[in-house]
Amino acid sequence: MTPSRPGVLVLLLAGFAAVTWAVLQQVYSDLPTVPWTAIPTLLLLAVGEAYSGWATRARIQRRPGTEPVEPLAVARLAALAKASAYVGAALAGIFAGFVLYVLPLFDQDTPRRDLFLAGGSLVACVALVCAALFLEHCCRVPRDPDDEARA
Repeated sequence: MTPSRPGVLVLLLAGFAAVTWAVLQQVYSDLPTVPWTAIPTLLLLAVGEAYSGWATRARIQRRPGTEPVEPLAVARLAALAKASAYVGAALAGIFAGFVLYVLPLFDQDTPRRDLFLAGGSLVACVALVCAALFLEHCCRVPRDPDDEARA
C-alpha cells in the first residue's frame, strides 16, 4: 500500500467543494440547517487516530514498557488511516462548499449559523485528515540501520 498523497487529498477537497457549491445554488433554501454534531464527532475521531498513531509508533519502535505490535494490526491501522484521510478530505470539501456559498449571505440569521457550523466542521475535517496522515506515518516500517550502512 502506498502512502496517501497530499495532492490527491487537495484535489478531492476542491472537487467536492465545487460540486457542493454548485448544488447549493439550486437547493439551499430547501435544506435544513447544518447539524452541529459533525464537529465533536470528527474531533473525537481525530483524537482517537492521533492517539493510535502515538501508541503504535511507540510499539513499533519497541520503547520500554510497550509490547510488540502485531503486523496485521498495523496493516489495519494503515488502511483505517488512508480511508480516514480520503473521507475527511471529501467531507472537508463538502463543508468548504457550504462555507463558500453562505459567506455572501452572512447578514441573514440562518446562513450565518450555517457558516459557523460548516466552518467548524471544516476545521474538524482538516484535523481528522492531519491525524489520519500522522497515523499512516506512524505505521511505516522503520528503516534498518544495517541496511543503510551497507548502501
